[in-house]
Amino acid sequence: MHGDNHGHSHGHNHSDHFDTHNRAFAIAVFLNLAFVAIEAVYGVVAGSLALLADAGHNLSDVLGLVMAWVASWLASQKATDRNTYGLKKSTILAALFNALFLIAAVGGIAWEALRRFSEPADVAGMTVIVVAGIGVLINGITMLLFMSGQKGDLNIRGAFLHMAADTAVSVGVVIAGLVILWTGVSWIDPLVSLVIAAVIFLGTWQLLKDSINLAVDAVPRDIDPAKVLERLKTLPGVESAHHLHIWALSTTENALTVHLVKPDTKGDDRVIEQATEMLAHDFNIRHVTIQLERAMSNCPNMVYC
Repeated sequence: MHGDNHGHSHGHNHSDHFDTHNRAFAIAVFLNLAFVAIEAVYGVVAGSLALLADAGHNLSDVLGLVMAWVASWLASQKATDRNTYGLKKSTILAALFNALFLIAAVGGIAWEALRRFSEPADVAGMTVIVVAGIGVLINGITMLLFMSGQKGDLNIRGAFLHMAADTAVSVGVVIAGLVILWTGVSWIDPLVSLVIAAVIFLGTWQLLKDSINLAVDAVPRDIDPAKVLERLKTLPGVESAHHLHIWALSTTENALTVHLVKPDTKGDDRVIEQATEMLAHDFNIRHVTIQLERAMSNCPNMVYC
């Protein structure tokens, strides 16, 4: 037998979150487009295929930044009758695509590095080193723009890792170029490239796993469903909890639905209020729907069914 059904929801203004990163995205896109132009011009002047190839790679990174920017904007838009949660999920898709782009870039770097062990390529001299040094500066500045936001937003972390990877690549080019100029050992270039590829892959792997999990509505990594269940059972008058579902609405917002068995009708509203406050404060779950039941229903899996 089911008791009263209670729903609880919050309205949030997400435009502040978007405005926080809007300037960072604008600056990042402008700086990186400028660097793409510089690399392309000096790649032609120096006759460097490496610089031209890196210009193409950085152009793809600009597209990744734009995608993350657009997703951040979409997440700030209001819900509609057809999109009742808005378009928040676009931030998860952007993080997933950025992770896939980075994995593809790692494959490209590793392939080219292995090829150059057997077919060493001449370094295009000091011009390449200077331009790569500019890349370190620009990518480093861009990376810092997203450093604070990446800790709590998977979409921003994707942009951050993109820029961190580019910074690492540019640093590697500078180091390899200097060593080659000093020693004349050409295999330093592909060796450094393989090290960089490994570092990027290790940094991207967690992003890929997290974004895939969120895309298929798995419980976000920083939330322990067992602890959530335990806390819900400690609420006044609650005997048990089941039908617990936790998922991500976006890379920053989480939702929950649950059935609480509470035989006594006294204090129903207060229990829902306490549960909502506790879930928001302790677990960053701010979109909550709770159903109260007077007796346990027949459920094969007494928690997640």
